[in-house]
Amino acid sequence: MAQLYGFHPVREALRHRPRAVKGVWLGRSRRDRREQEIEELCERHQVPCAALPPALLATLAQVVHNGFVADLQPSRTGEERPRAAGADLELVVLVEDVQDPRNLGALLRVCEGVGAGKVLIRDRGSAKLTPTVAKTSAGASEWLSIERITNTAGTLKELKEDGFWVYGIAGGGDAVWRADLTGKVVLCFGGEEKGLRSLTRQRCDRLLGLPMKGRVESLNLATAASAVLYEAVRQRENQSE
Repeated sequence: MAQLYGFHPVREALRHRPRAVKGVWLGRSRRDRREQEIEELCERHQVPCAALPPALLATLAQVVHNGFVADLQPSRTGEERPRAAGADLELVVLVEDVQDPRNLGALLRVCEGVGAGKVLIRDRGSAKLTPTVAKTSAGASEWLSIERITNTAGTLKELKEDGFWVYGIAGGGDAVWRADLTGKVVLCFGGEEKGLRSLTRQRCDRLLGLPMKGRVESLNLATAASAVLYEAVRQRENQSE
C-alpha cells in the first residue's frame, strides 16, 4: 500500500481520485478547519477515516506528516494518472534525469499551474513519485496526467508523428520567446547536473533557453520551468484572443 503525507496531498487525492484512497489517518491532537475539511471529504466519498495518537501516527508514517496520512492503492508501472478537466492537451512536458524528489515536486507544481495536458517522466534515472514529491508539489501532482516512460527517443518519435513540435530546454538555446509555442508542443527538461541527454537533444526540433543577464550561470529547474511554461501560456492565450 502506498501512502501520502501532509494536508495538501491528502486533500487533493480525495478531491481528484477518491477511489484510490483506501483510508485516512489523522493526528488526534489536531482539531481545526483542515481536519474538518478532510473528514467531510472522506464522508462524501465513503473513505474510512480515523484519528490516531500522534506517537502512533508518527510510527505509521515515519516521515513528517503534519497530522495527515492517507493509504492509497499503488499505481502499476507505466500506468497513466487521470487528467484533470480543463488541461491543455496540446501542451506536453517531458522530464528526464531529475533525481531530487523535491525538485521534481516543484516542477510538477509548475506544470499543474500552467495546465499542462500531460507530464512524461523517463523512468530510468528520475525520482519516483514518492510522498516527498507529492508533498513538495503541494498536492498538485494529484491533478496531473503523469506517465512514466522507458524510451525518450521512441516517445518523441511518436509525438512528432502525431503533429507535435519538440523543444529542448538547454543552456545556450535560442531565447524561448523567439519560438512559436502555440499548437501541439512538447517541452523537454533535463536533470539537475547534466540537463538533457545528448540523444534527446538530437531528437528535438529546436533547443531553447533563457538568456542569463546576471552573474549566475543558470536558474534552478522549477524557476526555469516557470519562465518557459508561462511564456507558452502567454503565447497561447494571445493566439486565442
